[in-house]
Amino acid sequence: MTYKHENVAKIVEKARAKDKITASELINFIFNDFYELHGDRAMEDDKAIIGGLAYFNGQPITVISTDKGNTPQEKIERHFGCPTPAGYRKARRLMKQAEKFQRPVLIFVNTAGAYPGVEAEEEGQGYSIAQNLITMSELKTPIITVITGEGGSGGALALAGSDSVWMLENSIYSVLSPEGFASILWKDSSRADEAAEILKLDPASLLKQHVIEGIIPESENHKMICDDIAKVLQDELDRLQKLSISELIEKRHQRFRKF
Repeated sequence: MTYKHENVAKIVEKARAKDKITASELINFIFNDFYELHGDRAMEDDKAIIGGLAYFNGQPITVISTDKGNTPQEKIERHFGCPTPAGYRKARRLMKQAEKFQRPVLIFVNTAGAYPGVEAEEEGQGYSIAQNLITMSELKTPIITVITGEGGSGGALALAGSDSVWMLENSIYSVLSPEGFASILWKDSSRADEAAEILKLDPASLLKQHVIEGIIPESENHKMICDDIAKVLQDELDRLQKLSISELIEKRHQRFRKF
């Protein structure tokens, strides 16, 4: 697959663009018979996480996606795609269910990070993220993550502890935002473009460092993007499902230990 190399600041801008492919488009174009499951079985249903059951090329799978919302009201309800502890608990619940019924887990991430509100901290935001990381490290079924826009901090990592991580060419993946980096290092958020270059949060840099497995090209045609994502997902599933459970988990551990 080929992709265009661009200025990193431009990639950051495109990763946050309003016309980015949405969670609903990804689910509707790639999967059949999607059935959404709600709630974390503890407190509430966080709408920033959409998840449920579907068929992918005839195979039952579990799909999980962050959702920024489309309308102003949806964006507010979903905290602009920043999950709360309930969202991460919902994702973990779906992962454990997938393991029980031997379904692969396919995840799409587009989030600036975990929801930073006081109530989220009171409800154990850090603990919820840590529990996801622990669960994903030992999950006895294949997990594939595609970062489609922003992949911000632990909020994204909680959904990216996978066997295989891919990125759309106009997406980013970083420990914090360029603005946050610039504010901390230089006390000047206006140097965000400079920070973006230093952070090496673009797909090309991350691929070079072996943080991700590959880059998926983008176009203005969202159906075409979904077709390219579907091909990657199928190829990766074919590869991962040839492994025994012990081999799958061992390779997952090796993947993250090399960092």
